Amino acid sequence: MKRQSTLFFSFFLSAILHLSAQNKTIVFQSDFGLKDGAVSAMKGVAIGVSPDLKLFDLTHEIPAYNIWEAAYRLEQTVPYWPAGTVFVSVVDPGVGTNRKSVVMKTNSGHFIVTPDNGTLTLIAGSEGIAEIREIDEAVNRRKNSEKSYTFHGRDVYAYTAARLAAGVISFEQVGPALPSQVVRIPFQEASLEGNKIKGTIAILDIQYGNIWTNIPAALFNKLNAKPGDKFQVQIWQNKTKRYEGAMPYSETFGAVAKGQPLLYLNSLLQVSFALNMGSFSAVHKVYSGSEWKVEISKVN
Repeated sequence: MKRQSTLFFSFFLSAILHLSAQNKTIVFQSDFGLKDGAVSAMKGVAIGVSPDLKLFDLTHEIPAYNIWEAAYRLEQTVPYWPAGTVFVSVVDPGVGTNRKSVVMKTNSGHFIVTPDNGTLTLIAGSEGIAEIREIDEAVNRRKNSEKSYTFHGRDVYAYTAARLAAGVISFEQVGPALPSQVVRIPFQEASLEGNKIKGTIAILDIQYGNIWTNIPAALFNKLNAKPGDKFQVQIWQNKTKRYEGAMPYSETFGAVAKGQPLLYLNSLLQVSFALNMGSFSAVHKVYSGSEWKVEISKVN
C-alpha cells in the first residue's frame, strides 16, 4: 500500500510539474504585418484551445523572409519574459518544405515554437538549449488542416503553442526529441583581435537609423575606453567596405554636434553608432544582417 501511495504521489507530482512548467502565456512574432487576418487567425486558434490563455505580440513587422531579424528580436526579447512563456516565431520562407517544425526549450525555461531555419541561431547561443522536440503533426495540428500547406503558423505553430502553454500537452508530448543543435546562420561573433574588435551589425534602431552591433560592453571595455576617446570604425557588407571614419565614444547623443557621428552603448549595453539627430543608416547606406560586419579600434 505504501509503495502504491508513493507511486501515485510521484505520478501526481510529475503531472503538476509538467503543467506548471508553462504559464499560459504566448508571445507571437511574424513577418505577416497587420494588414490582413493572418495574426488574428493564429490568435483565434490559440483561444480555441483555451480561453484562459494570455496572448501578446512581440512584433509582426519583421521584413518579409528576414530570418536573421526574427532571430535577433527573439534574443532581444525572450530574457525579459517569465520562465514558462511560450513564443511563436513564424518567418518561414520554406513553409511546406522539409525544414523541421520544432519547439526548443531554453536553459532559462522558455519555449520557442518555430521552423528550424535559422530563427533559433542567436537565442540558442545566448540562453542555451535544454531540449528540442520536433512537432508531431499527427497529434499537434489543427483538426482538418491536413491539406493546408502554406499556413503552418496557424495550423501547426499556434495550435501546438496553445496546447503547450495551456497544459493540454507536456513538452514531451510535443513530439520526438532531437539532437541539441539548430540550423545556424553564419555571422561574425564579437571578438577581440589585438587592439581591434570585430562584430556584426545585428539590427538597426529602425526609428532613428542608429546602428546596433553584437559587441557587448564587457568586450568593448577591454579597450580601456573613456568618454571622449576616438575610435576608427570600418563597416563591411561581405567583402565590400561601406563606411570608414573616426568618431568619439560618448555617453549621450548631445555630447556631439547635430549631425556628427558618435559611438555609444545602447540600452542592451552593446556598441552602437549614430548621428546626433540624424539617421546613420540612411546617410551612409548601412544596414543590418549577418553579411554586415564592423571593426573598431581606438585612435591613439
